[in-house]
Amino acid sequence: MTSPEPLDPTAAFAELGRIRLSETNLDQVLARVAGLAKRSVPGASEVSVTLIRGDDAHTAAFTGLLAVSLDERQYEDGAGPCLDAAATATTLSVPDMAQEDRWPGWAARAVDAGARSSLAIGLPVLEKVTGALNIYSVDAKAFDDDAVTLAQTFAGYAAVALANAHLYDATATLAEQMQEAMASRAIIEQAKGILMGRRRCTADEAFIMLRKVSRDSNRKLRDVAESLVAKAQAGTDR
Repeated sequence: MTSPEPLDPTAAFAELGRIRLSETNLDQVLARVAGLAKRSVPGASEVSVTLIRGDDAHTAAFTGLLAVSLDERQYEDGAGPCLDAAATATTLSVPDMAQEDRWPGWAARAVDAGARSSLAIGLPVLEKVTGALNIYSVDAKAFDDDAVTLAQTFAGYAAVALANAHLYDATATLAEQMQEAMASRAIIEQAKGILMGRRRCTADEAFIMLRKVSRDSNRKLRDVAESLVAKAQAGTDR
């Protein structure tokens, strides 16, 4: 692991505030949060971000394999500081892994992997999505009171950025789905119009024809409509 170039916390907070959601996505925001935390929290060796929806916990961003491997061990065990911090929206500190007795199996694994202390700060992202900012150090007792306070402040800024990114991502996805649905409806209506003109049938009858071809050929209704429209435009429909 290489030591990151230190970053003044004020500059890190400012960078979080400058994130333009229209020019990035949720994964990139998560990666930015992890990277900035690693550079700005004194004592941090590696950082990860855990997101939890229901019973599904996963590491959404990480700066190194040490962090993600120790996160995943917690998911396997169903217990650990990042899971507890996320569930309670609190900060959990492990000053010395070698003396940790709340999660002894996980702590022993952490020592074997080279981690000697950690911080986990709960992130209330959205009503149905929680998470934690996980900060690991290769040194025991790496995080003093000032570092803990700084990490908590950083987590507060990060939670706002993540919540905004999550909402923006969901809104953008919904907009894309609506556009796709409108495009599908338009092509289907066009195909119905072609059938109505050629077969002298009603709109309902034309739709039944399209649906029958879709079912019989095991193709999506939109694909059937697009094929009919394309053939009609090429003058090859019979």
